[in-house]
Amino acid sequence: MPLITAATAPQFTIPGVTFTGLASPTRDASDTAVWKVSLAPSGVGTTHQLTREEIFVCLAGSASIRLGDEVLTLSPGDTLIVPPHTDFGLDNPGDMPFEAVVVFPVGGQAILPGQTPFTPPWAV
Repeated sequence: MPLITAATAPQFTIPGVTFTGLASPTRDASDTAVWKVSLAPSGVGTTHQLTREEIFVCLAGSASIRLGDEVLTLSPGDTLIVPPHTDFGLDNPGDMPFEAVVVFPVGGQAILPGQTPFTPPWAV
């Protein structure tokens, strides 16, 4: 079904981070995976890389972005484009959750240091 309601969108949680799956191959999307990410206040993300471009659109809160050798701030309404094969990390130094919608091509994978590339479950 092409409509994924908020009540049926699956959630995936790792400490301090919640991913809500919005669109993916298991939810009838063929080319693009979309999810909402929420990073708790004072949350620190894991530095990783991606095999494909990933796009973040900030909805609420703010995040400190580590992108290659740069440190950037992502605020509500801002968009971040993460190039493939670039070190990337996202931290929330604020006192309210950081929330963003994320867009990632189907088939893209995450690469954690020293590990085999994998497709995140919210993108499957």
